[in-house]
Amino acid sequence: MATRTHRLERFQTIHRERDEVFEFFADAANLERLTPPFLRFRILTPLPIPMSAGTRIEYSLRLFGLPFTWRTLITRWEPGQSFVDEQESGPYALWRHTHRFESQGAKTIMHDLVEYAEPFGPLGALAHGLVVKRTVKRIFDFRREATARLLGPDTATAPAELKLFRQRPANDVR
Repeated sequence: MATRTHRLERFQTIHRERDEVFEFFADAANLERLTPPFLRFRILTPLPIPMSAGTRIEYSLRLFGLPFTWRTLITRWEPGQSFVDEQESGPYALWRHTHRFESQGAKTIMHDLVEYAEPFGPLGALAHGLVVKRTVKRIFDFRREATARLLGPDTATAPAELKLFRQRPANDVR
Protein backbone atom coordinates (compact mmCIF):
# COMPACT_ATOMS: atom_id res chain seq x y z
CA MET A 1 0.00 0.00 0.00
CA ALA A 2 1.39 3.42 -0.96
CA THR A 3 2.00 5.90 1.83
CA ARG A 4 -0.36 8.88 1.67
CA THR A 5 1.20 12.32 1.95
CA HIS A 6 -0.67 14.73 4.22
CA ARG A 7 -0.40 18.51 4.21
CA LEU A 8 -0.75 21.09 6.92
CA GLU A 9 -0.84 24.68 5.75
CA ARG A 10 -0.83 27.69 8.04
CA PHE A 11 -0.65 31.45 7.55
CA GLN A 12 0.13 34.02 10.19
CA THR A 13 0.43 37.78 9.96
CA ILE A 14 3.23 39.18 12.08
CA HIS A 15 3.51 42.91 12.72
CA ARG A 16 7.23 43.10 12.00
CA GLU A 17 9.38 43.57 8.92
CA ARG A 18 10.06 40.48 6.81
CA ASP A 19 13.84 40.49 7.33
CA GLU A 20 13.41 40.50 11.11
CA VAL A 21 10.83 37.69 11.00
CA PHE A 22 12.96 35.61 8.63
CA GLU A 23 16.01 36.08 10.86
CA PHE A 24 14.05 34.89 13.89
CA PHE A 25 12.80 31.70 12.18
CA ALA A 26 16.15 31.03 10.51
CA ASP A 27 17.87 30.94 13.91
CA ALA A 28 17.73 27.30 15.02
CA ALA A 29 18.17 28.41 18.64
CA ASN A 30 14.55 29.65 18.55
CA LEU A 31 13.15 26.20 17.73
CA GLU A 32 12.94 25.17 21.37
CA ARG A 33 10.81 28.25 22.16
CA LEU A 34 8.49 27.46 19.24
CA THR A 35 7.99 23.78 20.14
CA PRO A 36 5.49 22.63 22.77
CA PRO A 37 6.95 21.43 26.08
CA PHE A 38 5.23 18.03 25.83
CA LEU A 39 7.76 17.11 23.09
CA ARG A 40 10.80 17.76 25.35
CA PHE A 41 12.54 19.09 22.25
CA ARG A 42 16.30 19.76 22.41
CA ILE A 43 18.76 20.76 19.73
CA LEU A 44 21.76 18.42 19.76
CA THR A 45 23.77 20.21 17.06
CA PRO A 46 26.10 22.77 18.68
CA LEU A 47 24.83 26.35 18.50
CA PRO A 48 25.03 28.72 16.73
CA ILE A 49 24.20 26.85 13.54
CA PRO A 50 25.17 28.66 10.33
CA MET A 51 22.19 28.22 8.04
CA SER A 52 22.41 27.50 4.32
CA ALA A 53 21.37 24.82 1.87
CA GLY A 54 23.06 21.63 3.07
CA THR A 55 22.96 22.45 6.80
CA ARG A 56 22.06 19.46 8.97
CA ILE A 57 20.44 19.84 12.39
CA GLU A 58 19.94 17.06 14.91
CA TYR A 59 17.36 17.12 17.71
CA SER A 60 16.11 14.89 20.48
CA LEU A 61 12.49 14.72 21.56
CA ARG A 62 9.91 12.49 23.15
CA LEU A 63 6.55 11.64 21.71
CA PHE A 64 4.04 9.56 23.66
CA GLY A 65 6.86 8.77 26.08
CA LEU A 66 9.15 7.43 23.36
CA PRO A 67 12.54 9.13 22.95
CA PHE A 68 14.04 9.55 19.51
CA THR A 69 16.43 11.67 17.51
CA TRP A 70 15.47 13.59 14.43
CA ARG A 71 17.83 14.95 11.80
CA THR A 72 16.81 17.51 9.20
CA LEU A 73 18.55 18.90 6.17
CA ILE A 74 18.05 22.42 4.83
CA THR A 75 17.35 21.66 1.17
CA ARG A 76 16.52 25.19 0.03
CA TRP A 77 17.77 28.48 1.42
CA GLU A 78 16.60 31.82 0.02
CA PRO A 79 17.62 34.45 2.59
CA GLY A 80 14.80 36.79 3.57
CA GLN A 81 12.23 34.82 1.56
CA SER A 82 12.02 31.10 2.29
CA PHE A 83 13.71 27.91 3.36
CA VAL A 84 12.88 24.22 3.41
CA ASP A 85 13.87 21.63 5.98
CA GLU A 86 13.42 17.94 5.24
CA GLN A 87 13.75 14.99 7.56
CA GLU A 88 16.75 12.78 6.89
CA SER A 89 16.05 10.47 9.82
CA GLY A 90 13.25 10.47 12.34
CA PRO A 91 9.72 9.30 12.98
CA TYR A 92 8.16 10.04 9.57
CA ALA A 93 8.44 8.38 6.18
CA LEU A 94 8.39 11.96 4.83
CA TRP A 95 8.62 15.37 6.52
CA ARG A 96 9.14 18.49 4.40
CA HIS A 97 8.52 21.90 5.99
CA THR A 98 8.50 24.90 3.66
CA HIS A 99 8.74 28.29 5.38
CA ARG A 100 7.81 31.34 3.26
CA PHE A 101 7.79 34.99 4.25
CA GLU A 102 6.01 37.72 2.29
CA SER A 103 6.14 41.45 2.99
CA GLN A 104 2.91 43.35 3.24
CA GLY A 105 3.85 46.89 4.19
CA ALA A 106 5.39 46.82 7.67
CA LYS A 107 3.90 43.36 8.28
CA THR A 108 4.98 39.88 7.26
CA ILE A 109 2.78 37.01 6.22
CA MET A 110 4.40 33.77 7.27
CA HIS A 111 3.34 30.68 5.37
CA ASP A 112 4.12 27.21 6.69
CA LEU A 113 3.51 24.21 4.47
CA VAL A 114 4.25 20.82 5.98
CA GLU A 115 4.08 17.71 3.82
CA TYR A 116 4.37 14.52 5.82
CA ALA A 117 3.67 10.81 5.72
CA GLU A 118 3.81 8.13 8.36
CA PRO A 119 5.75 4.90 7.96
CA PHE A 120 4.21 1.43 8.31
CA GLY A 121 1.55 1.55 5.57
CA PRO A 122 -1.94 0.77 6.93
CA LEU A 123 -0.75 1.03 10.56
CA GLY A 124 0.66 4.50 9.81
CA ALA A 125 -2.64 5.49 8.20
CA LEU A 126 -4.50 4.31 11.29
CA ALA A 127 -2.07 6.24 13.54
CA HIS A 128 -2.64 9.36 11.43
CA GLY A 129 -6.38 9.21 12.00
CA LEU A 130 -6.08 8.40 15.70
CA VAL A 131 -3.25 10.68 16.89
CA VAL A 132 -0.75 12.01 14.34
CA LYS A 133 -3.04 14.50 12.57
CA ARG A 134 -4.23 15.94 15.89
CA THR A 135 -0.67 16.07 17.28
CA VAL A 136 0.74 17.88 14.25
CA LYS A 137 -2.09 20.42 14.47
CA ARG A 138 -1.41 20.84 18.20
CA ILE A 139 2.30 21.47 17.54
CA PHE A 140 1.51 24.18 14.97
CA ASP A 141 -1.18 25.72 17.19
CA PHE A 142 1.48 26.09 19.88
CA ARG A 143 3.89 27.53 17.31
CA ARG A 144 1.29 30.16 16.33
CA GLU A 145 0.75 31.15 19.96
CA ALA A 146 4.49 31.22 20.71
CA THR A 147 5.13 33.35 17.62
CA ALA A 148 2.49 35.84 18.74
CA ARG A 149 3.95 35.90 22.25
CA LEU A 150 7.55 36.33 21.06
CA LEU A 151 7.06 38.61 18.06
CA GLY A 152 3.87 40.45 18.97
CA PRO A 153 0.18 39.83 18.42
CA ASP A 154 -0.85 38.30 15.15
CA THR A 155 -3.93 38.86 13.06
CA ALA A 156 -5.99 36.22 11.35
CA THR A 157 -4.86 36.38 7.75
CA ALA A 158 -7.61 37.96 5.69
CA PRO A 159 -8.63 36.45 2.33
CA ALA A 160 -7.20 39.45 0.44
CA GLU A 161 -3.79 38.68 1.95
CA LEU A 162 -4.07 35.01 0.97
CA LYS A 163 -3.94 35.81 -2.74
CA LEU A 164 -0.16 35.86 -2.27
CA PHE A 165 -0.31 32.11 -1.57
CA ARG A 166 -3.25 30.84 -3.62
CA GLN A 167 -2.12 27.20 -3.78
CA ARG A 168 -4.49 25.16 -1.62
CA PRO A 169 -3.80 21.47 -1.04
CA ALA A 170 -6.57 18.95 -1.55
CA ASN A 171 -5.92 17.16 1.75
CA ASP A 172 -5.14 20.16 3.98
CA VAL A 173 -5.21 19.14 7.67
CA ARG A 174 -5.74 22.58 9.16
